[in-house]
Amino acid sequence: MPADPLHRAGQPQRSTTSQPTPGSRTSAIEVRRSARRRRTVSAYREGDRTVVLIPARMSEAEEQRWVTVMLDKLAAQENKRVIGDAQLAERAERLSAEYFEGRARPTSVRWVTNQNTRWGSCTPSEGSIRLSHRLQGMPEYVVDYVLLHELAHLLVPGHGPRFWRLLEAYPRTERARGYLEGVVAAERLPHQPAPAEE
Repeated sequence: MPADPLHRAGQPQRSTTSQPTPGSRTSAIEVRRSARRRRTVSAYREGDRTVVLIPARMSEAEEQRWVTVMLDKLAAQENKRVIGDAQLAERAERLSAEYFEGRARPTSVRWVTNQNTRWGSCTPSEGSIRLSHRLQGMPEYVVDYVLLHELAHLLVPGHGPRFWRLLEAYPRTERARGYLEGVVAAERLPHQPAPAEE
């Protein structure tokens, strides 16, 4: 079996995981040290974890400074990508036209912060759709699926066969549902305590 290019022999990596800073959008921060890295630092989101890649030679103080810098940088990038209520309403209109021949016409579509157990909700009698803020930053196809799910409720109130037939038109329904199920499952996993500092 060929060697994994990310973990070649003779170039050990050390990884540490810590709890997030207050206000962080992730549940854990994993720092991976690499002997191959000389000067560059990078970071990315991996589920509800942030991974920060740094050179192995960095001191603990430099590590802490760079973790803070990279968390701020990622948050700034994510905030730029979050769409507002107006764009969300436009997106709903576009999705309704594409998948439901424009028949689903909400009176309002907005983000809310008080839905922590549901991804979205719809009040057909009012024509209002609300999406949980927890969807912000998730892939677009996932947000589109939740929007379509709520738009479908404007046409069919329950979750019967007619409702699911409407959603079959969206080609990424199963993928989006799988993604959301994975997020819920990950939230239920016990979080490992941070390792004791040496």
